[in-house]
Amino acid sequence: MTQPRQFVIEADGGSRGNPGPAGYGAVVIDPVTGETLAEAAEYIGVATNNVAEYKGLIAGLKAAKALVPDASAEGALQVRVRMDSKLVVEQMSGRWKIKHPDMKPLAAAAARILPASAVTYEWIPREKNKHADRLANEAMDAGKRGKQWEPSASTAALDLPPVSGPPGDAAAGAAKARAAMSTSRDTAATPQVGWGAADLGAPATFVLLRHGETALTPEKRFSGSGGSDPELSAAGRHQAERVAESLAARGTIQEIISSPLRRCRETAATVGARLGLPVQIEDGLRETDFGAWEGLTFAEVRERYGPDLDAWLASTRTPPTGGGESFAEVARRVSATRDRLTTRHAGRTVLLVTHVTPIKTLARLALGAPPESLFRMELSAASLSAVAYYADGNASLRLLNDTSHLR
Repeated sequence: MTQPRQFVIEADGGSRGNPGPAGYGAVVIDPVTGETLAEAAEYIGVATNNVAEYKGLIAGLKAAKALVPDASAEGALQVRVRMDSKLVVEQMSGRWKIKHPDMKPLAAAAARILPASAVTYEWIPREKNKHADRLANEAMDAGKRGKQWEPSASTAALDLPPVSGPPGDAAAGAAKARAAMSTSRDTAATPQVGWGAADLGAPATFVLLRHGETALTPEKRFSGSGGSDPELSAAGRHQAERVAESLAARGTIQEIISSPLRRCRETAATVGARLGLPVQIEDGLRETDFGAWEGLTFAEVRERYGPDLDAWLASTRTPPTGGGESFAEVARRVSATRDRLTTRHAGRTVLLVTHVTPIKTLARLALGAPPESLFRMELSAASLSAVAYYADGNASLRLLNDTSHLR
């Protein structure tokens, strides 16, 4: 049975005067990766706060529906709407009666967009609705200048299709929506971090080991899960011995889990032999499938598949040539693997022997960094990184690209 697509919608609206110049903002978020899938905002002229909030809700629901072709089918889509308007949340949940004549048609319009069973509503405090609030204020600022809201520079730079709504409709601002990048792992829950965090017991700690070198590594060739599955080179085997020696000296590793690809299994076997631990295999830790780019250098890909490479660099939702995996697909796979392993290994220190993309993805999700940060991290062969995961969902990046054991 096909699982429904799941989205989080955060929406807000405001009026400077109540009634006064008003606008709304809405954002559709992937709850697994934290990526912003669509943004919508619009200056709507003179209106009340409540009207603006309802129009923000409508725009968000329409933007979510536009992302799933069969969204109206039962079970195709599941949406969690989060707003700081108690009125809208309670009225749309059916707990409060709608009395104001301006609200009734708006609530009815919102209810018609998706099946009732596909939508749930949740109140959140204003400080947790900052993204939608920012969009609403941008729309009102644009209206003050006699202009319509436009996507931010980071959003507009992406060459991706718009999420559109009918002209003149309350969701017309969704016509300006573009797929964008989020700065949080999951804006649906922002756990307390740093000073003052609760004592939640020992975290699940993942020590992340990138495999040792293969013949392809020094030449910087694309080497994913769809290529030749190379073995470790002599240099790679030496690196595995060095990292095994270092980890044995630390004495903290309790379990070893490896990607199924040969270079990781060989690296993990060397460490496991030194530590006296068996190696478990986890398919979710495999590297990206780079499609037709497997085995090629960046320059060779640029020469042969230039437009495809440009599109790939511009969006983490674009796969490589020839049916490979996009980084967004990898993020969903790695996130699901992370959640499964953190539950299974709570309070333990586990060595994950894996690849560049999974390690960078775990690091950027722990930091709440945007997807494009994948292109801004260096990760050497046989390097060590570490992330701790606490019971409240908070993650702490403790180490990145440590190669001191190789020197």
